[in-house]
Amino acid sequence: MNRFAQHSNKRRLASVAISALLLTSLSVSAANSKVQSLPLSAERIGMQLQRYQAQGAGPFTAAAGQKLWLQDMDGRSCASCHTAKVTNMGMHQNTRKPIDPMAPSITVDRLTDSTKIEKWFTRNCNWTFKRDCTPQEKGDALLWLSQQ
Repeated sequence: MNRFAQHSNKRRLASVAISALLLTSLSVSAANSKVQSLPLSAERIGMQLQRYQAQGAGPFTAAAGQKLWLQDMDGRSCASCHTAKVTNMGMHQNTRKPIDPMAPSITVDRLTDSTKIEKWFTRNCNWTFKRDCTPQEKGDALLWLSQQ
């Protein structure tokens, strides 16, 4: 292959790579389009928020998520076990079992598995609030946690 053909192939490969990056960026942007404050690097969270939007929730706010986190219900709140500062270790009120920080900036595998997210929302909302959390509440809390 001559020098010109090699250069041309490199340019084509570079164009393909740039196109792939742009398409990925556009699809992530589309996934997060209704959640303005969500960074593109949090695509997995954006997908979960979209599921809640499909159930009629949104727009989500971190302020509402934090308010829910701290809301007291008969002496219980999310902060009872997970602490108000989610970058700190928590402890289950009954079992005294340590709980890793909820903040994904500290515990990198937090908020990465939608099945686990739903499992823990179901369990913890029922324990804390004695009811299921609404898709709106889940989205608000998830958005707030994702920013920690």
